[in-house]
Amino acid sequence: MGKGDSSFIKLSDEFISGYLEWRPQDGTSLGLHEYDGKVSDYSMESINGEINRLKKYEKELLAIDTTALSSKILYDYKILLNSIRSDIFDFEVREGYRKNPMTYAGVIGVDIYIKRNFALLEDRLKSIIAIQKEASKVYENARKNLNDSLPKSYIETAILMAKGTAEFLGNDLILALKDVKDEQLMKEFKETNKKAISEINSYADYLAKEKLPKANMNFSLGRENYRKMLEGEMIYHEPEKILEIGMKQLREEQKIFEETARKINPNKKAIEVYEDIKNDHPTASNLIPDARKNLESIRQFLIDKEIVTVPSDVRVKVEETPQFARATSFASMDTPGPYETKATEAYYYITPVEDNWTEKQKDEWLTAFNYYTTDIVSIHEAYPGHYLQFLHLNSSDASKVRKIFGSYAFIEGWAHYTEKMVIDEGYGSGKDSITAAKYRLAQLDESLLRLCRLCVSIKMHCQGMSLDDATKFFMDNCYYEEKPARQEAIRGTYDPGYLYYTLGKLMILKLREDYKKQEGSSYTLKRFNDNFINNGMPPVILMREILLKDKNIWEEVL
Repeated sequence: MGKGDSSFIKLSDEFISGYLEWRPQDGTSLGLHEYDGKVSDYSMESINGEINRLKKYEKELLAIDTTALSSKILYDYKILLNSIRSDIFDFEVREGYRKNPMTYAGVIGVDIYIKRNFALLEDRLKSIIAIQKEASKVYENARKNLNDSLPKSYIETAILMAKGTAEFLGNDLILALKDVKDEQLMKEFKETNKKAISEINSYADYLAKEKLPKANMNFSLGRENYRKMLEGEMIYHEPEKILEIGMKQLREEQKIFEETARKINPNKKAIEVYEDIKNDHPTASNLIPDARKNLESIRQFLIDKEIVTVPSDVRVKVEETPQFARATSFASMDTPGPYETKATEAYYYITPVEDNWTEKQKDEWLTAFNYYTTDIVSIHEAYPGHYLQFLHLNSSDASKVRKIFGSYAFIEGWAHYTEKMVIDEGYGSGKDSITAAKYRLAQLDESLLRLCRLCVSIKMHCQGMSLDDATKFFMDNCYYEEKPARQEAIRGTYDPGYLYYTLGKLMILKLREDYKKQEGSSYTLKRFNDNFINNGMPPVILMREILLKDKNIWEEVL
């Protein structure tokens, strides 16, 4: 243990306490229920106070003699300092509280209190009521804080989010609380819920009437700010270099996509072959059972092939996406927080067809859940993607810093990397070459989408690409129809970090290559994968320090 370790641990504990006090909903999600029933204070006094607090701790961390820290604590030090700097960037440059109305749209969403049984229903209801009582304050601050003119895509998305939250409060939440016997408590809830719904709908109306007419298209971060965003992942490559790598990779994978499609049917265009594959899908009634069965096969494949350690026999529960989340979710992973001790179930949600859809709509939806794509999504979300990473984090001796602060590129990069890795290792190839080609095509389809995200993110935020041109880029390069292509382009306006799916994956593949050269004959894929996800979820570059002995290749991340 280094002589400076105890001082850093004390400082980091103090920081985390204040960090969660300002972000109590994050605390609840982590499984720390002393934060239940609280919401962030979005008054300018509170926001400025948090910015000053972040800068204070940044200064205190920089004053630490890092040579007095053990290697393990130095690792935590770098994660924490980087996270603080990223938060300062978000507050001072991205200014979500001024520029992004989505910041407030879902604040009163209380779905975690009905999804997870971490306390008696009545106690969770008390927390819901406490949060709903803050609705008027939240939206009063939103009106005060938001700039006069906002990006159109931000406003339109915020309106949809707000309306979705209001619909959830007025329907699913009420249904979930039907078994509460305390009449006085339910009476109070009905009053606060009605007021909260009114406040959220009023906010949506305000955005539509006051903000949409004055909307702008100025969503771009700009090149210099984009570079600063990349530094939040400890990436110091120029955006143009990353774009060059992304475009090259996109062209290479498009070529592989075409070559793979020809193996299946040489008489059709590649996209037509993939459209044919999409017709091989389950029925509406078999969607969940088939996904559950195939997920178990994927899990067993990892064990049989010794690809990565599966540290728990506890299975993820495959369930239908809750009604309130279906408008924005295709498939998703919902894991408990690392400090949750009661509601420890993990759910892999799949959104089913709705009874009131036409037969054509149902069939179109189910094509997205064709057997090949569904397995790729299951690999990403559950085994060995997000759920397995969660299992490794929970079973490790990771510190608070490692369990609380996560890297976008690490988390999504790992899940995206596993799609290619599992197919490369032979999943789906046991039957025949045509089946193997279909799985490869499904994996490449997911990869092309993420490569387009990388390219569009940089082009929109550094090179002035318009929303219309971004939409066309998705249509031309990952073969999306106009509506989903538009949605992908819109996401890029407010989530420029969605380039990290591909960037994280590419950095992991490069690290694996360097690690393999280093280990020589003692290299195993399982050892690499285990070592990678047993050390928290830091910026991928920090994993080079842990896994590689030769620090001269630290900069060679791509």
